[in-house]
Amino acid sequence: MAFSITAKMSPSLSNVIEAIAEEAWAPIPYWMEGGADVAEASYKPFGKKGKQLRLIVRRVKPTPGTQLALLTTYEYHAFITDRVGATLALEADHRRHAEIELVIRDLKQGPWAHMPSGRFGANAAWLALGAIAHNLARWSARLGGTTERGGPITLPTLQRRYICVPGHLSRSARRTTLHLVKDWPWAEAFLAALNALRAVAPQLA
Repeated sequence: MAFSITAKMSPSLSNVIEAIAEEAWAPIPYWMEGGADVAEASYKPFGKKGKQLRLIVRRVKPTPGTQLALLTTYEYHAFITDRVGATLALEADHRRHAEIELVIRDLKQGPWAHMPSGRFGANAAWLALGAIAHNLARWSARLGGTTERGGPITLPTLQRRYICVPGHLSRSARRTTLHLVKDWPWAEAFLAALNALRAVAPQLA
């Protein structure tokens, strides 16, 4: 058994991160060019007499339009681990687990927030349908290229921008036309995602 635990920022942890040499930071793929790097150090999270563990840190530049604390260049995300493996591989795996937590949050705050019945069978069906709806929404977002600052878009944002779409349908000359609200801010992204979904060819058995 091994662990990988997010480390809470503290003065001692900040000192360890600041001591990491600049050449020790390795760039990782990120939606913003040169926006994120990873490095490794040693850290004793349980005091000076505690066990020394691997500390893996990801630093991220502020995204356009955001501002960190005064005189702060990066935002840091650190975790401790006793796992064996390459630094970049362990950091990527830890980040994937964080994305899974976002999925659980979306489900618990969305379709799984309330079970509709006092009967087990009805709730089991609701649970399955909620998971199917969530997977279809995530699949549509991924295929349609709808992202938030280069990362996965949250389910409430997806619903607000691309599923609960303001507009109306009209039919003329045997053709159906979708009329969107004028100056709707996400119209271009919605139409691009819609065209991407329409371009999917059905898979024949």
